[in-house]
Amino acid sequence: MSQTKFLLDESRMPTHWYNIAADLPVPLAPPLHPGTMQPVGPDDLAPLFPMALIMQEVASEREIEIPEPVREVFRLWRPSPLIRAHRLEKALGTPAKIYYKYEGVSPAGSHKPNTAVPQAWFNAQAGVKKLSTETGAGQWGSSLAFAGALFGIEVQVFQVRVSYDQKPYRRALMETYGASCVASPSNLTNSGRAILAKNPDHPGSLGIAISEAVEVAATHDDTKYALGSVLNHVLLHQTIVGQEAMLQLEMAGDDPDVIVGCTGGGSNFAGISFPFIGQQLRGGRKRRIVAVEPAACPSLTRGKFAYDFGDTAHLAPLTKMHTLGSTFTPPGFHAGGLRYHGMAPLVSHLKELGIIEATAYHQRECFAAGVTFARAEGIVPAPEANHAVKGAIVEALRCKAEGRSETILFNLCGHGHFDMSAYSAYMADKLVDQPYDEAELAMALAGLPSVPA
Repeated sequence: MSQTKFLLDESRMPTHWYNIAADLPVPLAPPLHPGTMQPVGPDDLAPLFPMALIMQEVASEREIEIPEPVREVFRLWRPSPLIRAHRLEKALGTPAKIYYKYEGVSPAGSHKPNTAVPQAWFNAQAGVKKLSTETGAGQWGSSLAFAGALFGIEVQVFQVRVSYDQKPYRRALMETYGASCVASPSNLTNSGRAILAKNPDHPGSLGIAISEAVEVAATHDDTKYALGSVLNHVLLHQTIVGQEAMLQLEMAGDDPDVIVGCTGGGSNFAGISFPFIGQQLRGGRKRRIVAVEPAACPSLTRGKFAYDFGDTAHLAPLTKMHTLGSTFTPPGFHAGGLRYHGMAPLVSHLKELGIIEATAYHQRECFAAGVTFARAEGIVPAPEANHAVKGAIVEALRCKAEGRSETILFNLCGHGHFDMSAYSAYMADKLVDQPYDEAELAMALAGLPSVPA
Protein backbone atom coordinates (compact mmCIF):
# COMPACT_ATOMS: atom_id res chain seq x y z
CA MET A 1 0.00 0.00 0.00
CA SER A 2 1.46 3.36 -1.01
CA GLN A 3 -0.72 6.01 0.58
CA THR A 4 -4.17 6.38 2.08
CA LYS A 5 -5.95 9.74 2.05
CA PHE A 6 -8.81 10.50 4.41
CA LEU A 7 -10.98 13.22 2.89
CA LEU A 8 -13.89 14.86 4.68
CA ASP A 9 -16.92 16.07 2.79
CA GLU A 10 -17.04 19.87 3.08
CA SER A 11 -20.38 19.55 4.85
CA ARG A 12 -18.43 18.14 7.82
CA MET A 13 -16.00 21.06 7.97
CA PRO A 14 -16.04 22.48 11.52
CA THR A 15 -18.47 25.37 12.03
CA HIS A 16 -16.75 26.67 15.19
CA TRP A 17 -13.20 27.31 16.34
CA TYR A 18 -12.10 25.65 19.59
CA ASN A 19 -10.93 27.97 22.39
CA ILE A 20 -8.59 26.11 24.76
CA ALA A 21 -8.82 28.95 27.31
CA ALA A 22 -12.17 27.49 28.40
CA ASP A 23 -10.50 24.25 29.54
CA LEU A 24 -7.24 25.48 31.09
CA PRO A 25 -6.77 24.25 34.68
CA VAL A 26 -4.91 27.48 35.47
CA PRO A 27 -5.84 30.72 33.66
CA LEU A 28 -3.41 32.46 31.34
CA ALA A 29 -1.51 35.47 32.68
CA PRO A 30 -2.92 38.70 31.17
CA PRO A 31 -1.02 40.78 28.59
CA LEU A 32 0.41 44.05 29.93
CA HIS A 33 0.45 47.55 28.49
CA PRO A 34 4.03 48.45 27.38
CA GLY A 35 3.78 51.88 29.03
CA THR A 36 1.94 51.25 32.29
CA MET A 37 2.79 47.56 32.83
CA GLN A 38 -0.86 47.09 33.82
CA PRO A 39 -3.20 44.50 32.23
CA VAL A 40 -4.46 45.70 28.88
CA GLY A 41 -8.14 46.21 28.17
CA PRO A 42 -10.01 46.09 24.86
CA ASP A 43 -9.58 49.84 24.36
CA ASP A 44 -5.79 49.49 24.61
CA LEU A 45 -5.79 47.09 21.66
CA ALA A 46 -8.26 49.08 19.54
CA PRO A 47 -5.55 51.00 17.60
CA LEU A 48 -4.21 47.66 16.35
CA PHE A 49 -7.18 45.31 15.93
CA PRO A 50 -10.91 45.47 15.14
CA MET A 51 -13.12 44.82 18.16
CA ALA A 52 -14.30 41.41 16.88
CA LEU A 53 -10.73 40.06 17.00
CA ILE A 54 -10.07 41.72 20.36
CA MET A 55 -13.10 39.90 21.77
CA GLN A 56 -11.75 36.60 20.39
CA GLU A 57 -8.38 37.39 22.01
CA VAL A 58 -9.94 37.56 25.47
CA ALA A 59 -12.78 35.07 24.95
CA SER A 60 -13.55 32.42 27.57
CA GLU A 61 -16.25 30.40 25.76
CA ARG A 62 -15.19 27.01 24.40
CA GLU A 63 -16.60 27.43 20.88
CA ILE A 64 -16.59 30.52 18.66
CA GLU A 65 -18.56 30.45 15.43
CA ILE A 66 -16.74 30.65 12.11
CA PRO A 67 -18.66 33.18 9.97
CA GLU A 68 -20.20 31.70 6.83
CA PRO A 69 -18.33 34.10 4.46
CA VAL A 70 -15.07 32.79 5.98
CA ARG A 71 -16.16 29.17 5.61
CA GLU A 72 -17.08 29.90 2.01
CA VAL A 73 -13.48 30.91 1.30
CA PHE A 74 -12.16 27.96 3.29
CA ARG A 75 -14.00 25.64 0.93
CA LEU A 76 -11.42 26.53 -1.75
CA TRP A 77 -9.09 24.06 -0.01
CA ARG A 78 -10.71 22.80 3.20
CA PRO A 79 -11.13 20.26 4.58
CA SER A 80 -7.46 19.51 3.95
CA PRO A 81 -6.40 15.85 3.57
CA LEU A 82 -5.15 13.57 6.31
CA ILE A 83 -2.68 11.10 4.81
CA ARG A 84 -1.37 7.79 6.14
CA ALA A 85 2.35 7.73 5.28
CA HIS A 86 2.69 4.05 4.36
CA ARG A 87 5.77 4.63 2.19
CA LEU A 88 7.55 6.55 4.93
CA GLU A 89 6.71 3.85 7.45
CA LYS A 90 8.19 1.24 5.10
CA ALA A 91 11.31 3.33 4.45
CA LEU A 92 11.89 3.65 8.19
CA GLY A 93 11.05 0.03 8.92
CA THR A 94 8.89 1.12 11.82
CA PRO A 95 5.86 -0.64 13.30
CA ALA A 96 4.44 2.82 14.04
CA LYS A 97 1.58 4.24 12.01
CA ILE A 98 2.31 7.75 10.75
CA TYR A 99 -0.36 10.23 9.66
CA TYR A 100 0.14 13.79 8.49
CA LYS A 101 -2.34 16.60 8.07
CA TYR A 102 -1.33 18.36 4.86
CA GLU A 103 -1.88 22.12 4.98
CA GLY A 104 0.17 22.82 1.85
CA VAL A 105 -2.99 22.48 -0.28
CA SER A 106 -4.07 26.06 0.49
CA PRO A 107 -3.67 28.68 -2.27
CA ALA A 108 -0.69 30.19 -0.46
CA GLY A 109 0.84 26.77 0.22
CA SER A 110 0.66 26.68 4.02
CA HIS A 111 -1.61 26.73 7.08
CA LYS A 112 -1.45 30.52 7.36
CA PRO A 113 -4.62 31.33 5.36
CA ASN A 114 -6.60 29.62 8.16
CA THR A 115 -6.13 32.85 10.15
CA ALA A 116 -5.37 35.32 7.34
CA VAL A 117 -8.85 34.88 5.84
CA PRO A 118 -10.84 35.50 9.06
CA GLN A 119 -8.53 38.36 10.08
CA ALA A 120 -9.01 40.07 6.73
CA TRP A 121 -12.78 39.46 6.83
CA PHE A 122 -13.25 40.85 10.35
CA ASN A 123 -11.17 43.90 9.42
CA ALA A 124 -13.19 44.43 6.25
CA GLN A 125 -16.41 44.21 8.28
CA ALA A 126 -15.03 46.99 10.49
CA GLY A 127 -14.33 49.19 7.48
CA VAL A 128 -10.55 48.84 7.62
CA LYS A 129 -8.86 49.72 4.31
CA LYS A 130 -5.26 48.70 4.99
CA LEU A 131 -3.37 46.08 7.02
CA SER A 132 0.30 46.12 8.01
CA THR A 133 2.11 42.98 9.01
CA GLU A 134 5.46 41.24 9.34
CA THR A 135 6.62 37.99 7.80
CA GLY A 136 9.64 35.73 8.09
CA ALA A 137 9.84 33.13 5.35
CA GLY A 138 6.90 34.81 3.63
CA GLN A 139 4.19 32.23 4.17
CA TRP A 140 2.24 34.56 6.44
CA GLY A 141 2.81 37.59 4.22
CA SER A 142 1.64 35.78 1.11
CA SER A 143 -1.40 34.40 2.98
CA LEU A 144 -2.48 37.84 4.20
CA ALA A 145 -1.87 39.23 0.70
CA PHE A 146 -4.19 36.52 -0.65
CA ALA A 147 -6.84 37.28 1.95
CA GLY A 148 -6.53 41.03 1.41
CA ALA A 149 -7.16 40.55 -2.30
CA LEU A 150 -10.36 38.62 -1.54
CA PHE A 151 -11.81 41.32 0.70
CA GLY A 152 -10.47 44.50 -0.93
CA ILE A 153 -7.89 45.40 1.73
CA GLU A 154 -4.47 46.90 0.95
CA VAL A 155 -1.66 44.92 2.58
CA GLN A 156 1.83 46.17 3.49
CA VAL A 157 4.34 43.49 4.50
CA PHE A 158 7.64 43.98 6.31
CA GLN A 159 9.69 40.87 5.51
CA VAL A 160 12.73 39.95 7.62
CA ARG A 161 15.69 40.90 5.46
CA VAL A 162 17.51 37.57 5.54
CA SER A 163 14.37 35.82 4.26
CA TYR A 164 13.62 38.68 1.84
CA ASP A 165 16.99 37.95 0.23
CA GLN A 166 16.73 34.14 0.47
CA LYS A 167 13.18 33.78 -0.89
CA PRO A 168 12.48 36.19 -3.78
CA TYR A 169 9.63 34.08 -5.15
CA ARG A 170 7.69 34.35 -1.89
CA ARG A 171 7.93 38.12 -2.31
CA ALA A 172 6.77 37.76 -5.91
CA LEU A 173 3.73 35.80 -4.70
CA MET A 174 2.80 38.59 -2.27
CA GLU A 175 3.09 41.16 -5.05
CA THR A 176 1.03 38.96 -7.39
CA TYR A 177 -1.77 39.07 -4.82
CA GLY A 178 -1.42 42.87 -4.73
CA ALA A 179 0.54 43.46 -1.51
CA SER A 180 3.63 45.61 -1.12
CA CYS A 181 6.66 43.97 0.46
CA VAL A 182 9.75 45.69 1.86
CA ALA A 183 12.83 44.30 3.59
CA SER A 184 12.96 44.83 7.35
CA PRO A 185 14.59 46.72 8.98
CA SER A 186 13.55 49.47 6.56
CA ASN A 187 13.80 53.23 6.26
CA LEU A 188 10.00 53.54 6.31
CA THR A 189 9.63 53.59 10.11
CA ASN A 190 11.33 55.15 13.10
CA SER A 191 12.05 51.72 14.58
CA GLY A 192 13.57 50.47 11.32
CA ARG A 193 15.72 53.57 10.88
CA ALA A 194 17.03 53.26 14.44
CA ILE A 195 18.18 49.67 13.79
CA LEU A 196 19.82 50.58 10.45
CA ALA A 197 21.64 53.52 12.04
CA LYS A 198 23.40 51.06 14.36
CA ASN A 199 23.90 48.31 11.75
CA PRO A 200 23.16 49.06 8.06
CA ASP A 201 23.58 45.34 7.28
CA HIS A 202 21.28 44.04 10.01
CA PRO A 203 19.76 40.65 8.92
CA GLY A 204 16.46 41.53 10.58
CA SER A 205 14.26 39.53 12.91
CA LEU A 206 10.55 38.95 13.38
CA GLY A 207 10.71 41.15 16.48
CA ILE A 208 12.00 44.07 14.38
CA ALA A 209 9.51 43.46 11.57
CA ILE A 210 6.67 43.38 14.11
CA SER A 211 7.85 46.74 15.49
CA GLU A 212 7.72 48.28 12.02
CA ALA A 213 4.27 46.89 11.23
CA VAL A 214 2.86 47.91 14.63
CA GLU A 215 4.31 51.41 14.23
CA VAL A 216 2.60 51.83 10.86
CA ALA A 217 -0.75 50.68 12.26
CA ALA A 218 -0.49 52.79 15.40
CA THR A 219 0.32 55.98 13.47
CA HIS A 220 -2.22 55.67 10.63
CA ASP A 221 -5.95 55.87 11.35
CA ASP A 222 -6.88 53.87 8.25
CA THR A 223 -4.53 50.95 9.07
CA LYS A 224 -4.78 48.00 11.44
CA TYR A 225 -2.18 45.38 12.30
CA ALA A 226 -2.43 41.65 11.56
CA LEU A 227 -0.26 38.99 13.21
CA GLY A 228 0.33 35.51 11.81
CA SER A 229 1.10 33.66 15.04
CA VAL A 230 1.56 33.99 18.84
CA LEU A 231 -1.69 35.73 19.87
CA ASN A 232 -4.70 33.82 21.21
CA HIS A 233 -7.06 34.68 18.34
CA VAL A 234 -4.51 33.48 15.78
CA LEU A 235 -4.10 30.12 17.52
CA LEU A 236 -7.88 29.92 17.85
CA HIS A 237 -8.32 30.18 14.07
CA GLN A 238 -5.85 27.36 13.45
CA THR A 239 -7.81 24.85 15.55
CA ILE A 240 -9.85 23.95 12.48
CA VAL A 241 -6.82 21.79 11.56
CA GLY A 242 -6.95 19.59 14.65
CA GLN A 243 -10.74 19.38 14.62
CA GLU A 244 -10.70 18.08 11.05
CA ALA A 245 -7.91 15.65 11.96
CA MET A 246 -10.05 14.22 14.77
CA LEU A 247 -12.89 13.47 12.35
CA GLN A 248 -10.52 11.99 9.78
CA LEU A 249 -8.81 9.74 12.32
CA GLU A 250 -12.25 8.47 13.32
CA MET A 251 -12.75 7.57 9.65
CA ALA A 252 -9.40 5.75 9.76
CA GLY A 253 -10.41 3.91 12.93
CA ASP A 254 -7.32 5.27 14.66
CA ASP A 255 -6.31 7.58 17.49
CA PRO A 256 -2.89 9.25 17.94
CA ASP A 257 -0.55 8.35 20.77
CA VAL A 258 1.90 11.11 19.82
CA ILE A 259 1.18 14.47 18.15
CA VAL A 260 4.07 16.46 16.68
CA GLY A 261 4.24 20.02 15.36
CA CYS A 262 6.98 22.51 14.56
CA THR A 263 7.04 25.66 16.67
CA GLY A 264 8.20 29.20 15.95
CA GLY A 265 5.41 31.39 17.26
CA GLY A 266 3.13 28.42 17.93
CA SER A 267 0.17 28.70 15.54
CA ASN A 268 0.44 25.52 13.47
CA PHE A 269 1.42 23.51 16.54
CA ALA A 270 -1.63 24.85 18.38
CA GLY A 271 -3.82 24.16 15.37
CA ILE A 272 -3.06 20.45 15.27
CA SER A 273 -2.73 19.84 19.02
CA PHE A 274 -5.16 22.08 20.95
CA PRO A 275 -8.38 20.16 20.11
CA PHE A 276 -6.71 16.93 21.30
CA ILE A 277 -5.32 18.65 24.42
CA GLY A 278 -8.80 20.01 25.11
CA GLN A 279 -10.19 16.47 25.07
CA GLN A 280 -7.53 15.48 27.57
CA LEU A 281 -8.23 18.47 29.83
CA ARG A 282 -11.91 17.50 29.89
CA GLY A 283 -11.07 14.01 31.15
CA GLY A 284 -10.20 12.28 27.88
CA ARG A 285 -7.24 10.19 26.89
CA LYS A 286 -3.74 11.51 27.59
CA ARG A 287 -1.29 11.72 24.70
CA ARG A 288 2.28 12.88 24.24
CA ILE A 289 2.32 16.29 22.55
CA VAL A 290 5.75 17.21 21.15
CA ALA A 291 6.76 20.70 20.03
CA VAL A 292 9.82 20.75 17.74
CA GLU A 293 11.78 23.98 17.42
CA PRO A 294 15.03 25.06 15.72
CA ALA A 295 18.15 24.64 17.84
CA ALA A 296 19.27 28.07 16.58
CA CYS A 297 16.19 29.78 18.08
CA PRO A 298 15.14 27.56 21.01
CA SER A 299 12.56 29.57 22.93
CA LEU A 300 10.84 26.58 24.56
CA THR A 301 13.98 24.63 25.41
CA ARG A 302 16.36 27.49 26.30
CA GLY A 303 14.14 30.51 26.85
CA LYS A 304 12.89 31.90 30.15
CA PHE A 305 9.20 31.85 31.07
CA ALA A 306 8.65 35.52 31.84
CA TYR A 307 6.88 38.67 30.74
CA ASP A 308 8.52 40.14 27.66
CA PHE A 309 7.79 42.47 24.80
CA GLY A 310 6.51 40.89 21.60
CA ASP A 311 8.67 43.19 19.47
CA THR A 312 12.14 44.70 19.48
CA ALA A 313 11.10 48.38 19.74
CA HIS A 314 8.78 47.64 22.69
CA LEU A 315 5.65 49.02 21.04
CA ALA A 316 3.51 45.89 21.44
CA PRO A 317 2.01 44.56 24.70
CA LEU A 318 4.04 42.32 26.99
CA THR A 319 2.95 38.71 27.32
CA LYS A 320 4.10 35.95 29.65
CA MET A 321 5.85 33.44 27.43
CA HIS A 322 9.00 31.44 26.89
CA THR A 323 11.35 34.06 25.50
CA LEU A 324 14.95 34.48 24.41
CA GLY A 325 14.64 38.23 24.98
CA SER A 326 13.09 40.77 22.63
CA THR A 327 16.51 42.07 21.54
CA PHE A 328 17.75 38.59 20.56
CA THR A 329 18.47 38.17 16.84
CA PRO A 330 18.60 34.52 15.74
CA PRO A 331 21.11 33.45 13.07
CA GLY A 332 19.81 33.50 9.50
CA PHE A 333 18.82 29.85 9.11
CA HIS A 334 16.38 28.92 6.34
CA ALA A 335 13.29 28.19 8.45
CA GLY A 336 12.51 31.91 8.59
CA GLY A 337 9.03 31.32 10.00
CA LEU A 338 10.60 29.89 13.18
CA ARG A 339 12.99 32.82 13.85
CA TYR A 340 10.98 34.47 16.62
CA HIS A 341 12.32 35.25 20.08
CA GLY A 342 9.18 34.21 21.94
CA MET A 343 6.61 31.43 22.00
CA ALA A 344 2.83 31.90 22.03
CA PRO A 345 1.62 32.51 25.61
CA LEU A 346 -0.89 29.64 25.37
CA VAL A 347 1.79 27.19 24.16
CA SER A 348 4.22 28.46 26.80
CA HIS A 349 1.55 28.08 29.49
CA LEU A 350 0.90 24.45 28.49
CA LYS A 351 4.65 23.75 28.60
CA GLU A 352 4.83 25.19 32.13
CA LEU A 353 1.88 23.00 33.16
CA GLY A 354 3.70 19.91 31.85
CA ILE A 355 1.00 19.17 29.27
CA ILE A 356 3.36 19.41 26.28
CA GLU A 357 7.05 18.65 25.82
CA ALA A 358 9.63 20.34 23.62
CA THR A 359 12.74 19.38 21.69
CA ALA A 360 15.09 21.20 19.30
CA TYR A 361 17.04 20.15 16.19
CA HIS A 362 19.56 21.80 13.88
CA GLN A 363 18.60 22.64 10.30
CA ARG A 364 20.81 20.07 8.54
CA GLU A 365 19.21 17.11 10.31
CA CYS A 366 15.78 18.63 9.65
CA PHE A 367 16.53 18.96 5.93
CA ALA A 368 17.78 15.35 5.92
CA ALA A 369 14.41 14.33 7.37
CA GLY A 370 12.61 16.44 4.77
CA VAL A 371 14.49 14.75 1.92
CA THR A 372 13.67 11.30 3.37
CA PHE A 373 10.02 12.32 3.52
CA ALA A 374 9.99 13.76 0.00
CA ARG A 375 11.53 10.62 -1.49
CA ALA A 376 8.96 8.45 0.26
CA GLU A 377 5.78 10.55 0.14
CA GLY A 378 6.44 12.83 -2.84
CA ILE A 379 5.82 16.15 -1.04
CA VAL A 380 8.74 18.55 -0.50
CA PRO A 381 8.14 20.15 2.92
CA ALA A 382 8.87 23.77 3.79
CA PRO A 383 11.99 24.22 5.96
CA GLU A 384 9.72 24.98 8.93
CA ALA A 385 7.68 21.81 8.36
CA ASN A 386 10.91 19.78 8.19
CA HIS A 387 11.17 20.22 11.95
CA ALA A 388 7.86 18.41 12.42
CA VAL A 389 8.96 15.72 9.93
CA LYS A 390 12.17 15.27 11.93
CA GLY A 391 10.20 14.98 15.17
CA ALA A 392 7.84 12.41 13.68
CA ILE A 393 10.71 10.33 12.29
CA VAL A 394 12.46 10.38 15.67
CA GLU A 395 9.26 9.08 17.29
CA ALA A 396 8.81 6.41 14.59
CA LEU A 397 12.39 5.19 15.06
CA ARG A 398 11.87 5.11 18.82
CA CYS A 399 8.86 2.85 18.22
CA LYS A 400 11.06 0.67 16.02
CA ALA A 401 13.74 0.39 18.72
CA GLU A 402 11.14 -0.36 21.39
CA GLY A 403 9.00 -2.64 19.20
CA ARG A 404 5.94 -0.47 19.83
CA SER A 405 3.14 0.07 17.31
CA GLU A 406 2.11 3.60 18.26
CA THR A 407 0.15 6.05 16.12
CA ILE A 408 1.93 9.31 15.28
CA LEU A 409 0.20 12.40 13.90
CA PHE A 410 2.03 15.48 12.68
CA ASN A 411 1.14 18.70 10.91
CA LEU A 412 2.82 19.13 7.53
CA CYS A 413 2.14 22.84 7.66
CA GLY A 414 3.35 23.84 4.19
CA HIS A 415 5.20 22.85 1.03
CA GLY A 416 8.72 23.95 0.13
CA HIS A 417 8.26 24.93 -3.51
CA PHE A 418 9.51 28.46 -2.81
CA ASP A 419 12.41 27.16 -0.72
CA MET A 420 14.36 25.17 -3.30
CA SER A 421 17.46 27.34 -2.94
CA ALA A 422 17.71 25.97 0.60
CA TYR A 423 17.40 22.41 -0.69
CA SER A 424 20.02 23.17 -3.36
CA ALA A 425 22.36 24.39 -0.62
CA TYR A 426 21.68 21.23 1.38
CA MET A 427 22.35 18.97 -1.61
CA ALA A 428 25.59 20.82 -2.34
CA ASP A 429 26.65 20.43 1.31
CA LYS A 430 26.63 24.21 1.70
CA LEU A 431 23.88 24.36 4.30
CA VAL A 432 25.48 24.86 7.70
CA ASP A 433 24.11 24.64 11.22
CA GLN A 434 24.32 28.15 12.63
CA PRO A 435 24.65 28.35 16.41
CA TYR A 436 23.23 31.38 18.15
CA ASP A 437 25.52 33.69 20.10
CA GLU A 438 25.45 32.57 23.75
CA ALA A 439 26.68 35.98 24.90
CA GLU A 440 23.92 37.75 22.96
CA LEU A 441 21.32 35.39 24.44
CA ALA A 442 22.61 36.03 27.96
CA MET A 443 22.48 39.78 27.34
CA ALA A 444 18.96 39.61 25.91
CA LEU A 445 17.70 37.55 28.86
CA ALA A 446 19.42 39.89 31.32
CA GLY A 447 17.48 42.74 29.75
CA LEU A 448 14.02 41.27 30.30
CA PRO A 449 11.61 43.93 31.61
CA SER A 450 10.96 44.28 35.29
CA VAL A 451 7.27 43.63 35.88
CA PRO A 452 5.50 44.49 39.17
CA ALA A 453 4.07 41.50 41.01
